[in-house]
Amino acid sequence: MAKLDTHLVSLTSPASFAAEQYQGLRLTVERLGRARDLKVLAVTSPAAGDGKTVTAINLAGALARGGDERVLLIDADLRRPTVARQLGLTDARIGLADALAGPELPLTDVVQPFGNYNLDIIPAGTVRSGISQILRSPRLDAFLQQARQRYGYIVLDTPPLLPVFDSALLSRLVDGLLIVVAANQTPRKLLGEALNLVDPAKVMGIVFNRDDRPMFGYYDEYYREYFPETSGAASQA
Repeated sequence: MAKLDTHLVSLTSPASFAAEQYQGLRLTVERLGRARDLKVLAVTSPAAGDGKTVTAINLAGALARGGDERVLLIDADLRRPTVARQLGLTDARIGLADALAGPELPLTDVVQPFGNYNLDIIPAGTVRSGISQILRSPRLDAFLQQARQRYGYIVLDTPPLLPVFDSALLSRLVDGLLIVVAANQTPRKLLGEALNLVDPAKVMGIVFNRDDRPMFGYYDEYYREYFPETSGAASQA
């Protein structure tokens, strides 16, 4: 397995302060899950470049470390898939698109176990037909139902909500949505337009990425006793 990007802190540096932020996100997901059926989660953003894929991978990693059940991470961004590349997967030719658009494949044929983690990956695969047609296929619902039977949580890295409508289509089949925004960068108007495209009842919350405020502030020395290895890279969480 190739060396992982340092921003994937849930996998590369689980004891770091940045990874602890994703553990906090995991606890939020688990708390909401106790209040309602919450197993299939989509991670999206208003526009490209907000950090949704890094957030999806880190959340999946945190969930996998936090329990006994296996976690499934699906690259559902069929237009610009990056999960396989970021995780250093060498064979990502078969994946979600193949299972939905080609000859029917069982879930087990497109799943790749990831290292020694309690985590499985489904790459985007090879798109051979229209993406909207793939995402509207009833096979997608059946595919996710298979996954629900096998996994504690399923995390989908989905496309940005604008300018294409892939995530709006996917949102019909998930239990909850996390919206990732780049702190001090994503325009509020753009966020509002994105939120108008999805069912507000499914929005679990907004994740602020790349917050450039001081990480510890007044409590700097207190927190550094717990996370002495922390560096500015953690502000990417």
